[in-house]
Amino acid sequence: MNSIRVKSLKHNYEIKIGRGLLERSGEFLKALDFKGKVFLVTQRAIARRFLPRISEGLDEEGYPCEVLYVPDGETAKSFDSLTKLYDQLIRRDFERRDVVIALGGGVVGDLAGFAASTYLRGLAFVNFGTTLLAQVDSSIGGKTAVNHKHGKNLIGTFYPPRLVVSDIETLSTLPRRELCSALAEVVKYGMIRDKALFKTLEKEAGKILSGDPDLLEELVVRSATIKAEVVSRDEFEVKGERMILNYGHTFGHAFEKVSGYQDLAHGEAVSIGMVCAARLAVSLKILDPDVEKRQTKVLTDLGLPVKLRGPAYRIPKILEAMMRDKKKKGGKLRFVLPEKIGSVTVLENIPVQALKPVLKEAGAH
Repeated sequence: MNSIRVKSLKHNYEIKIGRGLLERSGEFLKALDFKGKVFLVTQRAIARRFLPRISEGLDEEGYPCEVLYVPDGETAKSFDSLTKLYDQLIRRDFERRDVVIALGGGVVGDLAGFAASTYLRGLAFVNFGTTLLAQVDSSIGGKTAVNHKHGKNLIGTFYPPRLVVSDIETLSTLPRRELCSALAEVVKYGMIRDKALFKTLEKEAGKILSGDPDLLEELVVRSATIKAEVVSRDEFEVKGERMILNYGHTFGHAFEKVSGYQDLAHGEAVSIGMVCAARLAVSLKILDPDVEKRQTKVLTDLGLPVKLRGPAYRIPKILEAMMRDKKKKGGKLRFVLPEKIGSVTVLENIPVQALKPVLKEAGAH
């Protein structure tokens, strides 16, 4: 088992990565000296596969567990779902000594984490990520949120978990589209910080898509290490460094918004967003065109889309959605753009006219 330390002003915590970790859930809670009961948030499809394993571990150490199911998909990150979580926490008389556990992917983690951060001004939160996206990205760093009709993740908190657990065995059941989607975030880590990781993705795309457990574990460890290092230095995204984790996301979140969160999975939107960011960097003459082509090829090789399809993606609507982006400063958008593989920069004051041809080439109209 690998353990990665994350620093936080509220409390430091560990990311545990390995196999057979769900069954050790009670052991992990006991090590943190929790003495209350557990409120476990998950989805029914996830519960059918993994709830017996995590429940067994909790039972062995005497932790009473109550389960709340939330809907599948991004629509679960809503005020309606959040209210239902609060209702159940109140009805079941949860107190400050109790623990909220997320069992699932990024949607479950974001929603459960937000509820934990705000109910009684904060319950302990533990995140068991069961998807590749959660394990390499969303479960780490303490960002919690729900969506608003005007944009994704607009309402949220910075609230570090007490523990993150990534059981690699849960990845064996991932549908191919979900696996591919999450790999966009791994490509992101290669582009922003780790040239060797990017080369691994180029060389081993076939084995990764076949679900090779050793390779997947390597990708999780390397990605989680990068994110842990970045958020430990810039937890609240005020120093500028944490913003590099949003490479491809300013475009990607806008694509998700205009499609109503129905057409593209998050990683698919980020994939096309990284293509747009790289092309914008080429147009601004800060990136070699050959690097942009390499990035597009590795995304394609990993089963990810590199072009928008369908009538929803109108350039005015995309630009409007981008202006709702949380990372803007003084009303101006900031873009994370690659300079080479393993290095990015943040630029402001990019004119709208420079964005339009990039969006058109990506399939918007």
